[in-house]
Amino acid sequence: MSTVTPIKNKGFGAAVTDISLRDLDDEDVTTVKAAFLKFGFLVFPEQFLTLEESTAFGELFGEIQFGGRHIANRKPLDDGSFENFEPKDQNMMGILGNQNWHADSTYMPVSAKCGILTAIAIPDEGGQTEFADMRAGYAALDEATKKRIEGLSAYHSTQVSQAFDNGYFPPKDTGTIFHGEAYLRRLVKTHPETGVMNLFIGRHAFGIPGLERHESRELLKSLVEFVTSDPVRVYSHDWQVGDTIIWDNRALLHRARPYDYRQPRVLIGTRIAGDPVTELAYQRTDPEAEAGREAVTKELELLREETAGQGFRWQEKLTY
Repeated sequence: MSTVTPIKNKGFGAAVTDISLRDLDDEDVTTVKAAFLKFGFLVFPEQFLTLEESTAFGELFGEIQFGGRHIANRKPLDDGSFENFEPKDQNMMGILGNQNWHADSTYMPVSAKCGILTAIAIPDEGGQTEFADMRAGYAALDEATKKRIEGLSAYHSTQVSQAFDNGYFPPKDTGTIFHGEAYLRRLVKTHPETGVMNLFIGRHAFGIPGLERHESRELLKSLVEFVTSDPVRVYSHDWQVGDTIIWDNRALLHRARPYDYRQPRVLIGTRIAGDPVTELAYQRTDPEAEAGREAVTKELELLREETAGQGFRWQEKLTY
């Protein structure tokens, strides 16, 4: 029988032991799903999932957004080995950008329900994955702040987040996550399964309608800083090869930590799509999508002006 042990000195998260994610019976599935909703994230040591097994585990939670994909600072080769990406490869830009607090797929019409990571190779130091509890963060806000943000929304875009965080302006490509769209999402979310209210923010959020640009930026920054200011609301996972983690993207922020990029950090990632009933902002063909496109265009123009001549601000970290 599996054992669920809350993470010590934290207000969320649990480790699940005496279980094999390759061979779950009905009782195991019920236990895991209940613990997932209660704790927000679950750590499963010594699972050593393959690409296919990661996808199969994810299918228990819903429709796969992408399954069994390497999330790595090295390019996978056919023989099973890895080689370095070029320093400004978009994969590396994403890895660097995601060292800032974020939620997944908020820049898509339907944001993600949850994510799964399994460690394949880890650096000698650093490279942790951290989680922050937006449920506890919202609950701890003072009433004046809760009233201020009630009903407010922000646009979400990877083009904007990459430009703001890294000084990197990826070209627009409608077939990628740099699609030129922005999706409007409320700052306060009611969890669709538990009914618990939480913040819904992160690095992809910008441009709160009704606020001046500097007010929007400061408010979004202050909310992330508040959520992550209390150690009880933040957990840092020191990976061991074989570890698997699943987290609730609707309620938690996460980020990767820096490390020596000359060393491999290879994870298997699977992402589960959210329920369109609760996670859909709107489709790109809907009339309200035009305001999102205009917001992206305007914000990128301003960021280009503000960062002119600075170049790529992370270049020194990518020397192999």
